Amino acid sequence: MREKILQIVEKNSRIDLKELAIILGVEETDIVEEMHKMEEEGIICGYHTLIDWEKTSLDKVNALIEVRVTPQRGQGFDSIAERIYKYPEVTAVYLMSGGFDLLVILEGKSLKEISSFVSDKLSTLDTVLSTATHFILKKYKDHGTILTKKRVDEREMFTP
Repeated sequence: MREKILQIVEKNSRIDLKELAIILGVEETDIVEEMHKMEEEGIICGYHTLIDWEKTSLDKVNALIEVRVTPQRGQGFDSIAERIYKYPEVTAVYLMSGGFDLLVILEGKSLKEISSFVSDKLSTLDTVLSTATHFILKKYKDHGTILTKKRVDEREMFTP
């Protein structure tokens, strides 16, 4: 039952628990208890709303930063990852395989603000060897949700 709850809640965290119980054929109290247990165990870590900021008046810039670091003896990458994720500009940090070690996702008000963060804060950390910044220009799909709609040609067809 846990996996089914998680699959449904991941796609729609606003689903009514009564509706979820009906879908799964169980009592609502069972759903409430299971959700609470998964929150306590850290399986469910939070609930988020996906917003297409391009459709608002707020200026937001997102960037993906590839970071190569020297891992710390006895701590690996955990210590430097923690230092990085504590910055409020950082929205996500991932340990990666391949040509770099950490992928850091930043959010700022401008390209300059992001660039300043990378050069003044991130690049100056003692274990950081190099960074590469990639600005997100447009999001087409995020967290499984398509953000762009196909334009429909509404012109009338003309035949002579």
